[in-house]
Amino acid sequence: MALLIDGKQISQTVVDEVAVDAKRFKQRYGFTPGLAVVLVGEDPASQVYVRNKVKRANEIGLKSVEHVLPVNCTQETLVALIKTLNADATVHGILVQLPLPDHLNEDAVIEVILPEKDVDGFHPLNVGALACAKASLIPCTPLGCMLMLKHVLGNLSGKNAVVVGRSNIVGKPMAALLLQENCTVTVVHSRTKNIEAICSQADILVVAIGRCECVKSNWVKPGATVIDVGINAIVREGRRKLVGDVDFVNVEPVAAAITPVPGGVGPMTIACLMKNTLTAAYALEAKSESAVKDS
Repeated sequence: MALLIDGKQISQTVVDEVAVDAKRFKQRYGFTPGLAVVLVGEDPASQVYVRNKVKRANEIGLKSVEHVLPVNCTQETLVALIKTLNADATVHGILVQLPLPDHLNEDAVIEVILPEKDVDGFHPLNVGALACAKASLIPCTPLGCMLMLKHVLGNLSGKNAVVVGRSNIVGKPMAALLLQENCTVTVVHSRTKNIEAICSQADILVVAIGRCECVKSNWVKPGATVIDVGINAIVREGRRKLVGDVDFVNVEPVAAAITPVPGGVGPMTIACLMKNTLTAAYALEAKSESAVKDS
């Protein structure tokens, strides 16, 4: 019977720490760290995600403001909003909810966000800093996965880690974080040959491919730690339910530890967004203080 890695419990520890630090920040600077969340359109899933992020931020003492633009807004309108938020000293973190409507250029939008306010960690400068092990704003989902791995395993040095998926949002930054912890890292994807055999050698298996219950028990080394990033809505036996990219029922008896879906990685993503917002706030205010001293 595998240990269930409780993302709700671990995320609460992260959030509690952020709440304490947010109070200290306000005592020191006299105002509350600010997070701006931008939503384009009325996608139901995105609306839920944004609502949860804004609610969580406000609950723990951050100032969170939601900006909603119509689905047919232009690139120029969205960019103008981001530039306004960049210039707003009360905003320390900017998050643009993805995916954007097809007519908008996501890469161009991300590049407009000031790197020091990029709490998603997607700006090319933050991506490069992560590759050089110098990033302070790390993509929230991989950061959450890493915190869970450390909670369960402690020291990861020397572990054989396999990341399933090579997305810019999860797979690539996850591999970089595992390398920083001195793991031996392999990234597999849709073009990988003998993918099952490679995965079955992993002490740590992180799965983020967006394919419902794709990873079967023969992909998993007995005693491995499995982090399932996927979340897929399906109808089974007449009922709608959420499942991951891992065939949980059959993999759970093989693994030593595994994240459930839901209740695993999801809560950690939001907790790490709060963590990044506070990190950004402290860095921006320290930069402002330094500029005043030098002037």
